[in-house]
Amino acid sequence: MTKTKSARQSKELKGVTLLGCEHTNYANKYNPKILEKFPNKNPKDISWTSFICTEFTSLCPKTGQPDFAKIYLNYIADKSMVESKSMKLYLFSFRNHGDFHEDCVQKICNDLTKLLKPRYLEVMGEFTPRGGIAIFPYCSSSNSEKTFKQLKQERLLHYAPGKYSMDLGKLY
Repeated sequence: MTKTKSARQSKELKGVTLLGCEHTNYANKYNPKILEKFPNKNPKDISWTSFICTEFTSLCPKTGQPDFAKIYLNYIADKSMVESKSMKLYLFSFRNHGDFHEDCVQKICNDLTKLLKPRYLEVMGEFTPRGGIAIFPYCSSSNSEKTFKQLKQERLLHYAPGKYSMDLGKLY
């Protein structure tokens, strides 16, 4: 007979404050403090978690014009996982943030790495072309375990636009 894991206890959700709120406040400027985490119930298991934001927006730091992108986040958790509503609100906080595409994607990677300390994490942006040029920044981080350092190196060396993202027709 296998032992099943119990449902989440309220003490495990102590840091999760946004989920279930009656009223949601949307940040009008970039705010990494919005991000919330919860304990990974299965830290010994190796598994991927992916988030796909199909409506990411930020502003050009020079012109103030809006930039639009799909943001892909893939990670292998260690002890913590990111709460999805906080992730949505965090990504929304870039809406009035003026930064280049590459900087936005790197900030997302750095903020989540700092919060979660994951085994492995990667962030990709597929920005809508402006002036005839599409920009697809990619960045990643890993912990010091050999397996995940190798994963980071392999994914980085073999990266190409669209390789680690997906046909969005499969999303809906």
